[in-house]
Amino acid sequence: MKNPACFIASQTIIETAPLVPELRLYLATEITPIWQATETHLAELNIEPPFWAFAWPGSQLLARWILDHPETVRGKRVLDFACGGGLAGLACAQAGASEVLINDIDQLALEAAQLNASLNDLTLVPIEGDRIGSEPDVDLLLCGDVCYNQQMADRIIPWLRKCAEKMEVWMADPGRPYAPKEGIEILACATLPTTMELEGKTARETRLYRVLPL
Repeated sequence: MKNPACFIASQTIIETAPLVPELRLYLATEITPIWQATETHLAELNIEPPFWAFAWPGSQLLARWILDHPETVRGKRVLDFACGGGLAGLACAQAGASEVLINDIDQLALEAAQLNASLNDLTLVPIEGDRIGSEPDVDLLLCGDVCYNQQMADRIIPWLRKCAEKMEVWMADPGRPYAPKEGIEILACATLPTTMELEGKTARETRLYRVLPL
């Protein structure tokens, strides 16, 4: 893709997530082309499913918690893993984190997160590639909406527990069956609005918790 920034801007509108009105984002809505595009059409364009174009429940709850409790991230080095559009990372930057790293295997997500950072006069530092298995040099690792199937959960959860031996690890999940049920400490719960197109429901009970080490 020659100009990913132009593509993102042309496929989204500038909006705010329901739970996080403080931060503006490039988001897909019912009126934007990428919302209406089929998976076949996206595949023809060699584009991954545009997870970055939506404010998922987990990232919203993470961002809301962080903005309401800025002391939990102030002065810390943070990694927003599987960042999508970077909403949780943006909240950390706004709350006073010393540095916010963002990671996603989708290059377009990193581009979208950077555009969202510019919208809000904030700074995010992108890290490319699959980071599962590595040990990030941060104080706090965040992830939301990552346990969307069993295969992904089986990869991510053991890694998060290993990371939790060295740093704080927070995960937010909208009630997926593959998310961990034990070895966690609940920080917050909320029922968040979703769409039938994305979630098959109009609301999801979403939890934010600390992942405990093995």
